[in-house]
Amino acid sequence: MSVTLSPAAPPTEAAAAQSDALLAAIEQRVLWLATASIHHANHVRPNPLGLKVGGHQASCASMTTIMTQLWFEQLRSGDRVSVKPHASPVLHAINALLGELDPAALAGLREFGGLQSYPSRTKDPDPVDYSTGSVGLGATAPLWGAIARRYVDNHGGRAGTGRQYALIGDAELDEGAIWEAMGDPAVEHLGELVWVVDFNRQSLDRVVPAVSVTKLTAMFEAAGWQVLVAKYGRLLEGLFARPGGERLRARIDTMTNPEYQRLLRSSDEQLLDRLCADSWQDLRQLLADVGPAELRAAVGNLGGHDHDTLRQAFAAIDDTRPTVVFAYTVKGRNLPMEGHPQNHSAQLTPAQFEQYAASVGMDQARPFQIFEPGSAEGALCAERAARLRREPVPAAGAFAPPTDLGWVPRGTSTTQAALGRTLLDLTRRAPAIAERVVTVSPDVSSSTNLGGWVNKAKVWSAAPSKDWFDDDPETILHWEESAEGRHIELGIAETNLVGLLGELGATWSRWGFPLIPIGVVYDPFIARALEPWTFGMYAGGQSILVGTPSGVTLAAEGGAHQSLLTPAIGLQQPGLLSYEPAFALEVEWMLLECIRRIGIPGGSSSYLRLSTRPVQQGLAEVPALPEARELRRRQVLAGGYLLRSPEAAQAPHATIAAMGALVPEALAARDTLAEAGVHVDVVCVTNAGLLFEALQARTGQASGEAGSTDAGEWILRDILPAHRAAPLVTVLDGHPHTLSFLAGVNGVPAAHLGVSRLGQSGDLESVYRSHGIDAASIVRAVLRGIAQG
Repeated sequence: MSVTLSPAAPPTEAAAAQSDALLAAIEQRVLWLATASIHHANHVRPNPLGLKVGGHQASCASMTTIMTQLWFEQLRSGDRVSVKPHASPVLHAINALLGELDPAALAGLREFGGLQSYPSRTKDPDPVDYSTGSVGLGATAPLWGAIARRYVDNHGGRAGTGRQYALIGDAELDEGAIWEAMGDPAVEHLGELVWVVDFNRQSLDRVVPAVSVTKLTAMFEAAGWQVLVAKYGRLLEGLFARPGGERLRARIDTMTNPEYQRLLRSSDEQLLDRLCADSWQDLRQLLADVGPAELRAAVGNLGGHDHDTLRQAFAAIDDTRPTVVFAYTVKGRNLPMEGHPQNHSAQLTPAQFEQYAASVGMDQARPFQIFEPGSAEGALCAERAARLRREPVPAAGAFAPPTDLGWVPRGTSTTQAALGRTLLDLTRRAPAIAERVVTVSPDVSSSTNLGGWVNKAKVWSAAPSKDWFDDDPETILHWEESAEGRHIELGIAETNLVGLLGELGATWSRWGFPLIPIGVVYDPFIARALEPWTFGMYAGGQSILVGTPSGVTLAAEGGAHQSLLTPAIGLQQPGLLSYEPAFALEVEWMLLECIRRIGIPGGSSSYLRLSTRPVQQGLAEVPALPEARELRRRQVLAGGYLLRSPEAAQAPHATIAAMGALVPEALAARDTLAEAGVHVDVVCVTNAGLLFEALQARTGQASGEAGSTDAGEWILRDILPAHRAAPLVTVLDGHPHTLSFLAGVNGVPAAHLGVSRLGQSGDLESVYRSHGIDAASIVRAVLRGIAQG
């Protein structure tokens, strides 16, 4: 059941008055600094091109009381806060007052190299707990941050304690990511989690008429959350307490959102007339002795703008379960655009800003002034800064996994099965590193070959539970839950998976305790997870995401489960290392390399695209000579290797560059062509992104992304040397454009085979033939290329 709060009685009238006056002065300065930084960016800083800079003064104003109350009364050093994107200037203003940010930096809002549009852990010159900006994802990040903190504490780290706050705009509740995260079973016991909803009932275009706390309350309570409602402040509650005041409460309670906000923009005469319209004429008697200024102040005195009400809300938090606080606010509070339905991106005009400066006693020429150290306000800022100060995060050393575990795969295997095999081998060959591995899965552990690892590593849970099937002889996957487990199972939502990956991948920078987070998801759903995963990378999270099974090679599953866009992710996603192995041993080498790049400044995330296709491992022809094996490993990690070439020293008639599951088709085509006297080189491509970066480096266009240019040009000379240039055919189980750039390495005629339309169910041979990626299609493409070349 939700609890609607009223202001608590203060301990003494004098103490309360003094405290509130001090907070009011600080709150006023916070709003001024936030508003002035946006004004400076748009109206003062030179802008020769006249392009929009932007900023959200109204959104800042609705959050100022809440954030002032949090930072100047509630927060402890171990607490962390995710600030709603459009309130970032308020965060910067507070940090300037606390001495965490040079006030001069406020002049650089949205300037290149300056304060970012939205809070950023990696880009802002200001302490930020959580990056926000992609609506809904910043709100959910503290959920996954809470799990990451508990996991670190359970596994030997020192992450400490503290609440995880998310300050959320009510319009963000439209995002599906909110509800996917809020209802996940892993969340219901996170008592340190507190969401504070800025319930201003406005979106970008309008006042939203239908948004209702009653409906939202039922949804949160059904998921096991505590719901608190900070609706009205002290002034309004004072009027409600008068004889007949319940009629006034009923009047405001039953107003639609647009009607209420129209009150805020009425003249003094209109305000009373609108309030007492129609069947509410009896309210005139109740309000007869209330002056216009007092009435106006009371009507706008909602719970999210009243420190007493907010204090009571934070004091009522039940730390045994997640809590959501709905704090009623007014968008644009205390600014000229207060309550206007189109104030989302509105800004004070220069004339309005001048009037605003005069009203709060500030100098426009020196807008970014903080409190003098000797003042009462300055003393409170210093005291709060000392209380909130955190110890520096210890530097985390890089992981140094072995480069080769010595495995020589034989027989038939899949790259998907090789993942689980490599994880188990890691526990034997490098147990200290394996201890930092944490796998995450959205209910697909068994179907992605993680069963052996889960049995070995166990399942993480904040509280242990009995496995009632541990003595069942037919049970293969044992679900043993404890705080020592190293596998985390979520519900089926991929957004939650990558949200947790991002936070587990940020523990090295939060607490100096690096983890190796490996998430496993069906490859067709990588696209669903890509945007939040990108957001996690932007926020500094470093993780490994495995997509398996993949492509139309998953033939019988049909078009709904056949991915064709994912091979290009490694070309297009900044800060990402992307591999697609053809053979089991390559999975081992790739995973070890991905681990090496995790948990360090300048590190990177990685993506492995794996397959369930059984492949004869002897086709890899892994060299037995140690030096030759090491060269193969280096080439695999650099982007590709020459798998077959004509035995004679002659130049090939053509080159086939194949990737992943289609390497067997390329080899079969090569054998068919050889019988006809046509000799081809077969190149196995393992990382299209690194080969593209190597080509860019050759022309002086390297991106400089972390880890993206390690291969250098030498890999192109190894696999596509100029003296062996010949017509090229590329083929992969994905969109053909992924490898099309390879034709530019030597400027040769080329044909590009792949999957460019949605698939259907069928046997593998039929599906490959339908898309023109079978061995016969490769042979035809080679012969056409030779004839045309």
